[in-house]
Amino acid sequence: MRLRTLLPLAAIASACARAPLAPPAPPQAPADYYPLAVGNEWVYRDASPALPADRQGTSRTVRILERTKDGYWRDSAGAELRADADCLHDRDRRLLCAPLAAGKSWSSVVSVSSTERYEIVAVGEKVATPAGTFDGCVRVRARNRASPTNELVNELTFAPGVGLVRIETAAVLGGKVLPQARFLLERYRVGRR
Repeated sequence: MRLRTLLPLAAIASACARAPLAPPAPPQAPADYYPLAVGNEWVYRDASPALPADRQGTSRTVRILERTKDGYWRDSAGAELRADADCLHDRDRRLLCAPLAAGKSWSSVVSVSSTERYEIVAVGEKVATPAGTFDGCVRVRARNRASPTNELVNELTFAPGVGLVRIETAAVLGGKVLPQARFLLERYRVGRR
């Protein structure tokens, strides 16, 4: 090759070598926030505020046991989950739906007299738990109105590639928030989806 041909190629190669790499794109599908496969396991520490002294720090293990004929993943707590292109859901409710953006909302009718309203309230959160600190979390708030002045509120925080890392529930009675339950991820084992 002639020098005239090599110089432009060397300049291009040099520029490419110095170009910063773009950070990887954050996960965008609900399935990326809850890996579903037989054997995946999550252990949650009960950190509920009103927990009796003899139950403080108790743990609960949830393990995926099998895949049902209709495509749900059944776990040891009796829940059945499935991730479609647009939502992660159980048999009654949609738990996390795309697009994963703050303000995204949806509803799930869980019975004739009960409708849960969901909203993504945070995207990209950093959450510390006994299992470690997780970046890029998505927090979903679910509200179920029991009466004009009372409602139940659940907050589910999902970490990419891990699943649920924090679960918090509260009762709102006459405008007063009463924390009920709080579970934090203590350890986990996830493999493929």
